[in-house]
Amino acid sequence: MPSIHLIISGGIAAYKSLELIRRLRDAGWRVVPIMTQAAAQFVTPLSVAALAGEQVYQDLWSLTDEAQMGHIRLARDPDLIVVAPATANIMAKLAQGIADDLASTVLLATDRPILMAPAMNPHMWDNPATQGNVKTLLARGVKMIGPNGGDMACGEIGTGRMAEVAEILAAIDGMTNARPLAGKHAIITAGATEEALDPVRFISNGSSGAQGVAIANALARLGARVTFIHGKMQMLPPTGMNNIHARSADDMWAAVQDSLPADIFIGAAAVADYAPVNAENQKIKKTDNKNIAIELRPAVDILKSVATHPARPKLVVGFALESENLLKNAQEKLARKNCDWILANDISAMNSATNKITLLTPSETLEWPLISKESVGLRLAEEITKYFS
Repeated sequence: MPSIHLIISGGIAAYKSLELIRRLRDAGWRVVPIMTQAAAQFVTPLSVAALAGEQVYQDLWSLTDEAQMGHIRLARDPDLIVVAPATANIMAKLAQGIADDLASTVLLATDRPILMAPAMNPHMWDNPATQGNVKTLLARGVKMIGPNGGDMACGEIGTGRMAEVAEILAAIDGMTNARPLAGKHAIITAGATEEALDPVRFISNGSSGAQGVAIANALARLGARVTFIHGKMQMLPPTGMNNIHARSADDMWAAVQDSLPADIFIGAAAVADYAPVNAENQKIKKTDNKNIAIELRPAVDILKSVATHPARPKLVVGFALESENLLKNAQEKLARKNCDWILANDISAMNSATNKITLLTPSETLEWPLISKESVGLRLAEEITKYFS
């Protein structure tokens, strides 16, 4: 049975390690936990041991542990070592070669691949010392997943949240299996475009960008080179890929054209259907509560334009967000846009952490259950892998 040694360090995100253990075991991994003293302040060794079905190793100086499985064996036996959460402290120890407890000693002594899932306060993550350690570790071959942006347990907002369990599982899969999408170039659009009315006002759609980020991460884990073209989002763009910001539909279409050729195009962005014919150079003033008329023109249809482009990607995937007649409208869009697949989802999923997708192709309809957006990304990546295999 393949084995992972999971190092749990001391941070509030340590609670996610319990779900990670369960999911790893479901996937057929043996999980041997190693906990720092600080980690035990957040999750109990008893809970970890019960879920892992293994002894928890904590003490570098334990005569019993060293007799049964010394720290060198802990460093050499697994197929992979995962650190989740990886605090600023344990990352600094490995970067600087400090081995003053069992976890840091195992990391320094191992010759196995290491995956770290950083989790810390945004200011700690942005600190030049931490960023310097990250660069050092990456240069030495340590792999990282996350951190993600969003609300933190401390009440601050920024980059520092530990990657979701589904993302960590995908990263593990990418490190331990063949990278089936290596050599493929994927262009993904995400977020919402903004069509200017004047210097301060614009027409836009509601979109968090979360689904596009999840898809980009999933494809990158499987080896694809990802170009991520995004409008306004409620989260930070993914790391480790080519990120391009585009404000309007025209800007996004220009960025897509500049990024071609590609093997895969996924249009997850909420692109405005209409844009003002003329944007005012100065702020529009409110005068005597009178109505004003704004002439609109159809905005560029990026999905259809990609699907009919001379450098058309082999696989073109669009989304159909509908408020009624979901499947009927999605099937019509599939034909009208000349794309290969449509992911149909109900408008109720907008800005939600979950999504319920129906994947439509010219020959079949696949209904997926209500799952997280990270899981949608993983499922779509699996389908794309099958398509190119």
